[in-house]
Amino acid sequence: MATTTSITTNYAGAFASKYISAALLSANTLDKGLIEILPNVNFKTTLQKVNTDDIVKDATCDFTATSTLTLTDRVLEVEPFQVNLQLCKKDYYDSWIGGQMGFSAYDSIPASFADFLIAHVAAKTSQKIEQNIWNGTAASAGEFSGFLSLMTADADVVDVTATTVTAANVIEELGKVVDAIPSALYGKEDLQIFVPQGVAKAYVRSLGGFGTSGLGANGVDNKGTMWYGNGDLFFDGIKVVMCNGLPSNKMVAAQASNMFFGTGLLNERNEVRVLDMADLDGSDNIRVILRFFAGVQYGIGSDVVLYS
Repeated sequence: MATTTSITTNYAGAFASKYISAALLSANTLDKGLIEILPNVNFKTTLQKVNTDDIVKDATCDFTATSTLTLTDRVLEVEPFQVNLQLCKKDYYDSWIGGQMGFSAYDSIPASFADFLIAHVAAKTSQKIEQNIWNGTAASAGEFSGFLSLMTADADVVDVTATTVTAANVIEELGKVVDAIPSALYGKEDLQIFVPQGVAKAYVRSLGGFGTSGLGANGVDNKGTMWYGNGDLFFDGIKVVMCNGLPSNKMVAAQASNMFFGTGLLNERNEVRVLDMADLDGSDNIRVILRFFAGVQYGIGSDVVLYS
């Protein structure tokens, strides 16, 4: 059975060959390099962790071991996923795409529509991956265990009790996250506070002067809400990064080098195939196929702060 299609578009104007898809969330956690990407993981990989006690001791004439070194590990396991769509070409004969397909009984899908399908499927897949990275649940179809699921189950992670974040209290709530960051972690170059869209919006509005902790009535540089131009955000000197997959009122503070996304081939999540089945089985069907591996893990739980 072909994937159900609904054709509601009409030809209008000179841009009929340009297909417009709804705005989609991008996998910005990966695209912006906010966490480490580990390629070539086909099943599992081990993240090694090294812990030592005090290594500096009083000097002697002899060689005396000065520390206890403990090696532990955490396993990053990826899961296989797929996208399979099947469209019937005859469903498009009466639509405005029909003119591009020609009048032969053996019409082929126009390249422009194939490009649209590839871009659309890749974008939808990126959206799902972004959501899974943070809020995925392995028990749900099409999902792997995301960071929130893993961190919630880890007693080593530093927990901070969350509340509903608004422009009026966002400064206070971000302060709670920073206060909970371990002293050994504070000041690290790649330390970041990962926030959802709602927290990012509240913080920008607060800095515009419209929260109780804003910079006066007119905000940054007396520009009010006009001050922000989608640039970098910082709080107490720590970079604040917006992750579209994080759910509302959740935050994570961690080093980018302590957060990992595993996949197969590095470009695998963008590989989509469009197959015209006419030459294979004589049908009018078109198949869109995408297969990939994905999973996440962090290295040291005690170096992670979870606001939840």
